[in-house]
Amino acid sequence: MSDTPILVTCGLPYTNGPCHLGHLRTYVPADFYVRYLRHCGREVVFVCGSDNHGTPIVISAETEGVTPRQMSERYNAHFDETFKKMGIFFDRFGMTDDPMNHETTTEIVTKLIENGHIYKKTISQSYCPHCEMFLPDRYVEGTCPYCGEKARGDECDQGCGKHLEPGELKDPVCKICGSPAEFRDQEHYFLKLGDFKDFLNGYLPTIQGTSNAKNYASMWVKEGLHDWCVTRSFNWGVKFPGHDDLVVYVWVDAPIGYISFTKEWAKATGGDWEQFWKPEGKGEVIHFIGQDIIYHHCVFWPSLLEGAGYKPPKAVVASGMVKIDDKKFSKSRGCVVWTNEDYLDIGLSPDYLRYYLLSYTSHTKELNFSWKEYQARVNNEFVDTIGNFFYRTLHFAANKMGGIPDLDAEPQVLEAIKSTIAQLDKAVGEYEFKAAVEAVLALGNTANTYIQTNAPWKLMKTDENAARQTIRNCLQFVKALTILLDGIMPVKAQEAWELLGYKGKVADCRLSEALTGFDHSELPTPKILFAKIEDEKVAEYENTLKMRLEEAKAKEAGSAAANAAGSAPAQTASDKPKTENKGDKKMEDNNEPVEQISIDEFFRTQLKVGKILEVEPVPKSKKLLKIMVDLGEESPRQIVSGIAPYYRPEELVGLSVVVVANLKPAKLCGVESNGMILAAGDEASLLTTKFEVAPGTKVL
Repeated sequence: MSDTPILVTCGLPYTNGPCHLGHLRTYVPADFYVRYLRHCGREVVFVCGSDNHGTPIVISAETEGVTPRQMSERYNAHFDETFKKMGIFFDRFGMTDDPMNHETTTEIVTKLIENGHIYKKTISQSYCPHCEMFLPDRYVEGTCPYCGEKARGDECDQGCGKHLEPGELKDPVCKICGSPAEFRDQEHYFLKLGDFKDFLNGYLPTIQGTSNAKNYASMWVKEGLHDWCVTRSFNWGVKFPGHDDLVVYVWVDAPIGYISFTKEWAKATGGDWEQFWKPEGKGEVIHFIGQDIIYHHCVFWPSLLEGAGYKPPKAVVASGMVKIDDKKFSKSRGCVVWTNEDYLDIGLSPDYLRYYLLSYTSHTKELNFSWKEYQARVNNEFVDTIGNFFYRTLHFAANKMGGIPDLDAEPQVLEAIKSTIAQLDKAVGEYEFKAAVEAVLALGNTANTYIQTNAPWKLMKTDENAARQTIRNCLQFVKALTILLDGIMPVKAQEAWELLGYKGKVADCRLSEALTGFDHSELPTPKILFAKIEDEKVAEYENTLKMRLEEAKAKEAGSAAANAAGSAPAQTASDKPKTENKGDKKMEDNNEPVEQISIDEFFRTQLKVGKILEVEPVPKSKKLLKIMVDLGEESPRQIVSGIAPYYRPEELVGLSVVVVANLKPAKLCGVESNGMILAAGDEASLLTTKFEVAPGTKVL
């Protein structure tokens, strides 16, 4: 067995939203891998942390009225706690905004400058005259210059997927105020990515991990390497050396976080961080990431390391993407399962979710989550086989034989376990976690068949010694399966370990102990470890997802209507501004077939008449007005509406308007909105009543 120390890292979760299944697609397999290596006796350090810099965090923080640091700290704690609930324990879970990462990033960028890999260049960058600021990547959207699809400032995220440099985007629009942006010259710094072509051509054929990581990266290098702009005009992030008006691009300081977190681990434990990151060190680094960030980890990141005198990763393990019920994963469209809200908080087992994520498909392929498939796999593949076998064996041994028979397991049982470990070792070495789980399940099926065929409950009547040997063999299967299950279901594995009469942690066991006997004979009172997922519960979970999809669809339709009418209940970072001369497009939209809804669906929207009492502009916004509306309630309702370009505040006071009264609250520019005022047409013609109607009257 190799004695090479291994550092395992996971792609950093972004701290502007909660944990969902898409995150776990990477973290659960990484934890399984780390646990397996430790069972093999390998020295493993497991680090991760949160990605705290970049535009989306600033936008989200501004919306909530908090600082980016406060938001980052909150979500950093959220992810750390959620991972622990899922049985994922890092040796260090840090933050890229902590001092160690600021210091390490500055050191590495300075080294790249000294080595001649970074140069200065004046470029045209998107600038918003209304907001009076240069627009970082995700403050701007427009048209991809390569494929013509809608794109954000740094990436064609809805089209060809190409990385975009500042100034490449066509028809840029400010995502803060919705105004057209213009290009202005500004001085920035670039990494000469072309300097590393020969290095990458030599490095990529040797990189281990999943084939998708190596193949995609090699394809991009073959297509040609373009220099990367490594600075942004921003005030949130790591300052670029010698420039207070520029910060380092987030895709520079985020991966450097891997080094910083390793340093923090070393400082806390007395460990050696340099063995993993310096060329002379014997340690190896393995990155677990999502498929969408292969370029950054296999092209950009190794080049940074090479240019600064560090060692590139040994392997990159890239997971496939996630679907929900055969639909593309999308938080904005409600096609998401939140780890806490939809799963852990309602008492579902973290182990069952780990099992599903590991066993559903090959690691590099797309994973589709559905509640019915989840139920079927847990109930049929696991509870009915391994769960059933565990309880029957432990119950019979404790109640019929007084504990563990004083016998050795028979050779054929040990051979079956050895064969399983060999299969497991091969699968883990190839990062085929589904195959690894299947090897464990196969051993469970073998054990279940064995107890069923030999029927110790019958043998007790005719041959008690044979019955005792049968149960001793079954207990060896239980012990082996418990150790092998630790990476898949750590909570249940520990419970099973204790039901076998052990006091320590199964996580501390070596794989070789799956083949050894027992040093005790007593067994505690057995209990059922694995419960089935009931049909009525699955129906509840499916209904929650259905409702979220419907709400998101209604919100999307409402936002589209509000944008077209000039009234905005909630403006998000992805809202597109209205443009002039859209007659042709309007004709096309009006000719599109209208989706029909039922009368029940219509009445879910509460439309009420409201009387406008007060109106004032929203600070720092040229589009929004804060409007106090009498809806016949105890106190006036505050609604933020995007109709400032069309009405003076004094024109609106006293008007009776139609309001969507049951929208969820939203914040616009830090001001809470509790409803939507309806308007029609490009000039935002407000929907009013012909006669005087009392505030709060329903519109039917």
